[in-house]
Amino acid sequence: MVRGATLGVVGALLSALSACGLSAGSSVPLDVEPASIQPVPSLRGVELTVGSKDFSEQIILGYIAEFALKAAGAKVRDLTNITGSNSGRDALLAGQVDVMWEYTGTGWINYLGHTKPIPDERRQFEAVRQEDAERNGVTWTNLTQLDNTYALAVNQQVAERYGVRTMSDVARLAKTDPAAATFCVDTEFANRDDGFPGVQKAYGFDVPPQNIKVLAIGAVYQATKDAGTCNFGEVFTTDGRILALNLRVLDDDKRFFPRYNAALTMRSELARKYPDIAKVLEPVSKRITSETMMRLNARVDVDGADPADVARDWLVREGFVRKP
Repeated sequence: MVRGATLGVVGALLSALSACGLSAGSSVPLDVEPASIQPVPSLRGVELTVGSKDFSEQIILGYIAEFALKAAGAKVRDLTNITGSNSGRDALLAGQVDVMWEYTGTGWINYLGHTKPIPDERRQFEAVRQEDAERNGVTWTNLTQLDNTYALAVNQQVAERYGVRTMSDVARLAKTDPAAATFCVDTEFANRDDGFPGVQKAYGFDVPPQNIKVLAIGAVYQATKDAGTCNFGEVFTTDGRILALNLRVLDDDKRFFPRYNAALTMRSELARKYPDIAKVLEPVSKRITSETMMRLNARVDVDGADPADVARDWLVREGFVRKP
């Protein structure tokens, strides 16, 4: 009865995913040849579908995994650009996606239902890895230094004018010069406990409603650069626009924001059957940092490059693969 129930759930998930427009995937868009990543006998001809969510960073990461696994000899299918975190997660659980990069904060809060994040990135990863394996049969591995979390940013001139380098400095400014403590945020950040209300509580300051401007997230970056509407803006720490607009990210010195480190996720039975998936991607994951990802994101979001080209070019520069 348990097996039948499980098959029913999986069938329902597959039906739902098909209704959302997901297919079995397409071929990898560009060719690669082995370099430091060499063919692995246990992966030769193994069919693996790599998925990702529908924003630039995730798509780039998806292609990085695809090209690396292809160089190792796997028969890889591309299912990047899945709309929404929950759809991607459902595809993984249902077996439509085999390999997918995920964020520890998303796993802990969105999928496992916790409300209090763990500030230390390694402890957060270990907690997610243990609980998701036990509850859902999902293996987390290959933790990266890429931490795509919230932050507050400021343009360089404002930072120098007010002497702000940390979020504690912002709290001090809000008390000594309230008129200068103006913020641009998006709707979600303005209302989330792990957003601006939580920031004010954690850092012990309060600003009047007129000091908070709610904008679309894309407009926040430019408004922060221009510093006419606000002096401080909500950003994501690996967004390429931080580089393009020369913004300064303020240090979250009290470690308030949750950690959103990228790591590899697979169904546990697949991870046990093919441990070389994680081994192939281990040296790659060690080179993926927030700074690296910010530069790669900028190539897509600022320069207009194709994510597949960006991913392959990076792997080639790092010596993992070669162009044919």
